[in-house]
Amino acid sequence: MIESTPEREINPTTRTDWQDWEPVIRATLMFIVRNGEVLLIDKLTGIGMGKVNGPGGKIDPGETAHQAIIRECQEELHITPLNPVKMGELCFAMSDIPDIHCHVFIAEDFTGEPQPTVEADPFWKKIADVPYEKMWEDDQYWLPQLLAGAQFFARFDFTGEKIDWMEVRFGEETQKDWLGE
Repeated sequence: MIESTPEREINPTTRTDWQDWEPVIRATLMFIVRNGEVLLIDKLTGIGMGKVNGPGGKIDPGETAHQAIIRECQEELHITPLNPVKMGELCFAMSDIPDIHCHVFIAEDFTGEPQPTVEADPFWKKIADVPYEKMWEDDQYWLPQLLAGAQFFARFDFTGEKIDWMEVRFGEETQKDWLGE
């Protein structure tokens, strides 16, 4: 859990009514892991521009999360992930952008060769050297466990790019909390 510091106060309770929470954006994220490295991107457009992340994006109407993550990887990096496995869900109550529900996938293989596009500049990074300081603040609280193979469910209140409150749980039992498509 995030702890308060003299420089930063963390709220012990959420401002969000999670029982009735409805996301505006449905999205996906992919982390491809191979030989102790993870494929990341420098995000060049849209939400998170200027940050490091995994490839992904919005789910189109009529599309499943699984279909969307394959399409997004093809559009952003010119690759097709093979056998993507859903590992978790992220729920973001945001202060200055629409609320987001994100399906997070992992894959060990893909076809094609990662290439830069107008949306993303791909690069491989050793798992031990993931640049969390260049990512969304929440990533440090769930991505290491995901890369180690843990399933998860997480909810965050954000003001701007800072977490005000969070709940992050790991394990197979978190699947029961997933919101689904």
